[in-house]
Amino acid sequence: MDTFPEKFSSERLTLERATHSAVLPEKPLRQCCCLRTQRKDIKYLIMENLEDCLLDKVDLRRQWLSQVMEEVQKVVYHLTTEISNQDIRFQAIPYSSTYNGNIKVMAPRQFLVTVPVRGLAGYREAREQRWRYYTLQGARLPCPLRNPEGLQQWLEVQQFTRSLWQWHKADVNIEGDIVPAKVLQVFRKLVETAIETCHLSGKVSMLTNSIAICVAMETSEGRVEIELAPEVEIPAWSKKALWPRCLTRWPTPERVRCIKSFGFSLLARSTYHWQLSFLRAEQVLLQQLDEDGGCRRKCFQALRQMKEDVWCPGKRPVLLSYHLQTVLFWTCEKYPHAKDWQAFGRGFLRLARTLHKCVRERFLQHFFVRSSNLLQQASAAELDAVAQRLAFFLKDPQRGLP
Repeated sequence: MDTFPEKFSSERLTLERATHSAVLPEKPLRQCCCLRTQRKDIKYLIMENLEDCLLDKVDLRRQWLSQVMEEVQKVVYHLTTEISNQDIRFQAIPYSSTYNGNIKVMAPRQFLVTVPVRGLAGYREAREQRWRYYTLQGARLPCPLRNPEGLQQWLEVQQFTRSLWQWHKADVNIEGDIVPAKVLQVFRKLVETAIETCHLSGKVSMLTNSIAICVAMETSEGRVEIELAPEVEIPAWSKKALWPRCLTRWPTPERVRCIKSFGFSLLARSTYHWQLSFLRAEQVLLQQLDEDGGCRRKCFQALRQMKEDVWCPGKRPVLLSYHLQTVLFWTCEKYPHAKDWQAFGRGFLRLARTLHKCVRERFLQHFFVRSSNLLQQASAAELDAVAQRLAFFLKDPQRGLP
């Protein structure tokens, strides 16, 4: 009877030692987790305190761009009106005192102007694939041209049920294809003539460093560059855009139907292939970001401001507003709930971390066409430099601010 308590005490002591040794390592682990949480909270607090500072800069940017945009719009209106008078295939872009959907700000001093074409209606997808062996000069190639990838596609005149006879002319058409390089050749001559006719030679000059049509323009705020891209508007959704993805909660099904109703466009920006564009659909997404009362727009504007001031400044940055917009869309899809976008600091840092990951890996999927990497043609060295600045900021946001 006397030995039982001793035996029990011995077993209990052994059990307590084992339990103590198992529990002991959890203390530093718990402290480590608490420390990480405290650091995150400090970062969020820093961003909340600097929200007003960043958004003040956003307001200054908006005022500056408003002045530049007004001047750009007037020049674009005069040029495209003269071009339309000379060639019925191209439409004039009217001046707008509010928003102009044909002018996209790519960077503070870079603009993309899409010039709609006339005389192509009733679009349908190509029924069969065929090889192309032609060159722009009319010679025959021994091997076929490369097939389009990602955001690229061919465009045949027979894909339209109604077309002006001018689109069948040899100045833009080769073997039934409307060739973007040929369209750009015609359009370039029209732009050059319009600059002279509109007496804009002292203000606007042609740039010849790419196949795309770019002009430099002197404004009251300095020089800006404008790309003029002929645009074929398609009032249907592209089969290449497999969107939305399964089980996604953002945007809502009703919004998806609305966005798809805007269709897509084809831009003439390269030699043989037209480039798919979803500028109107993307604009609808941007306009209706915060109907649930979130702060997505403010977070995006602050991210863009940091990109332009600190992470990727310059007149011709490797990252454009379009890249940041795509990061925003992907992040909204991953965090679809209103509760995820109530605190500015958390939302902003979430966007910054996503951008850093994309830049570091040099991979950013197009939001609608997943087979396209928007950073594929970007300079690796420039992307690495941006990734370093982003990493420095994310480590210490207060030191990384302008």
